[in-house]
Amino acid sequence: MKTIAPAFVKAKKAFGPALKQNVNPHFRSKYADLSVCIEAVDDALLANGIAMFQETFEDTAGVTVETVFLHESGEMMRCGKLHVPAAKNDAQAYGSALSYARRYSLMAACGIAAQDDDDGNAASKQAPAPTQRDDSPPARAARLKAGVADGDAEGAAKAVAGWPQEVVDAVWPLLDEQTAEQLTRNWPKG
Repeated sequence: MKTIAPAFVKAKKAFGPALKQNVNPHFRSKYADLSVCIEAVDDALLANGIAMFQETFEDTAGVTVETVFLHESGEMMRCGKLHVPAAKNDAQAYGSALSYARRYSLMAACGIAAQDDDDGNAASKQAPAPTQRDDSPPARAARLKAGVADGDAEGAAKAVAGWPQEVVDAVWPLLDEQTAEQLTRNWPKG
């Protein structure tokens, strides 16, 4: 990594923000899609002789992706595999999981995060208190299902409305049809 490491550091200095420009109409929330994430880093990588590609691996329960950086010298930097489960065995669920995995693998490998284009307003907000609750997508999906089953579909829908789009994208495919229908029916107005 004699050549690729310093080239990657130079590229990282020029990475742009991955701005949340797309809107999910179901949740009225903004997110940075895969193309925006790639645009945030691709020019800087290429200017420093680095090509980025993402490998996919056979996976019967979802998708597994690995972001790889290849330097013009031939040196390669692999960033580790990321598995994202697909809740259903259909093309839409696998496509959603693949897009999510590619975005998050790339953002993790490059050390970038999706941001709102708010001229710094988010930076002035107080950070939430740390929690020890399991906030993994399967745990969130289970809590939503329990909330709907307990008759609090409105409260569950309000909770989802406050989540970042990336979290919603990961949790939604894990929901059963009845829970998803109840959440959509009780979506906050406004």
